[in-house]
Amino acid sequence: MTAPLALAVDFGGTKVEAALVDDGGRLVPGSRARRGTGPDAASEALDRAVADVVRHALRAMPEQTAPVGVGIGSAGPVDLAAGTVSPLNVPAWRRHPLVDRVARLVPDAPVTLALDGLCIALAEHWVGAGRGARNLLGMVVSTGVGGGLVLDGRPAPGPTGNAGHIGHVEVGGADDPCACGGSGCLEAVASGPGTVRWARAHGFTGTTGHDLARAHAAGDPIALAAVDRAGTAIGRAIASAAGLVDLDVAAVGGGFSRVSPALLEAARAALARRSAFDFVRRTRIAPSGLSDEGPLIGAAALVHLARRSD
Repeated sequence: MTAPLALAVDFGGTKVEAALVDDGGRLVPGSRARRGTGPDAASEALDRAVADVVRHALRAMPEQTAPVGVGIGSAGPVDLAAGTVSPLNVPAWRRHPLVDRVARLVPDAPVTLALDGLCIALAEHWVGAGRGARNLLGMVVSTGVGGGLVLDGRPAPGPTGNAGHIGHVEVGGADDPCACGGSGCLEAVASGPGTVRWARAHGFTGTTGHDLARAHAAGDPIALAAVDRAGTAIGRAIASAAGLVDLDVAAVGGGFSRVSPALLEAARAALARRSAFDFVRRTRIAPSGLSDEGPLIGAAALVHLARRSD
């Protein structure tokens, strides 16, 4: 008997991916596809990219079978009731009907939308660094900073689907302008581009997170300071979240989270400064237990975990 397969779609500020994922959180070999997105892409091109990756994944379905459902994780904001997405770093899409577009490609399967940060949290809770935890914050630190919450063992999307979006929590001591209209947001301070931007303003000549990682490994003082600043901001935001919802684990993934182990060391040090609050300091900050497949696994979890609870 063929294992039930979910079609997972992950839409973000730099790429869209799709794959088939089984009920153990494993990607079907050959089903994964990726296309670029980005702030300069036109709406029609983005729709084509989504269609391309979905069709590629569906071609890997066993004959005479169909996916049991489709899970979509998208950069936010999202609107669950309307099935639309408005990714902050993709200006061509505002209230874009992504659920409807994907449903047309997979007409016989239910489609579920969630914030990509919630998908990260679900993946970490299911098969990653948060297995066994009841209260978890999943974070992605990359082009942007996203997050999602699992509370009392259940996803906590909030009424519109945007709960847990820790990237737009303001952190103390920072006033970096943010695309959301605020200042001092974690995304503006600690994302890959935000950290590189700060480093360049202080004399760094590199242009990418990879450049910063190499400079940090070589002991460049500006790179050391930039990574420490980003990690401290991450730790302060996690401490604030722990104070609000009493967390067991904060699982941190995403490309920039791997710039150096010093990033999470600085985050843990910032959390530990909340010395009066044992319930905050008990929060474990852990690197993601997943590879870059995490967002896809989390999107599939929307389908598989819902089927288990029915």
